[in-house]
Amino acid sequence: MTALALAPWPTLALAADLDVDAFLALSEKQVGQSGLSKDIASAMLNAYTTVGKRDALAALAAGSNDADLANSIVASWYTGESPDPDAPHALDYTDILLWDAMDYSKPMGYCGGATGYWAEPPEA
Repeated sequence: MTALALAPWPTLALAADLDVDAFLALSEKQVGQSGLSKDIASAMLNAYTTVGKRDALAALAAGSNDADLANSIVASWYTGESPDPDAPHALDYTDILLWDAMDYSKPMGYCGGATGYWAEPPEA
């Protein structure tokens, strides 16, 4: 019985060590890119913490296999959507990874160049 009472401690210790830098490293590993925004990572970690996923994130960072959570992290980075279903808002719009994947497009409201830039076809 004593061993069962101590079972949650390793997970709690991992969760305590999961700071923004650790979450950023986990995110970069999941999306396969470096140079992600620390500000977005902080907002995303706060959202995951709000929905009670901090322990699961810490376990994932420690090497556990949670495909649903890993996919959720990738989806949040590509769409900018908060993982908190009770607060469905954008964590970011202009710096989401979707714009890197769709290099033929840009965020609405962003200019693509000087006036008339759209008249010439893009370079191949």
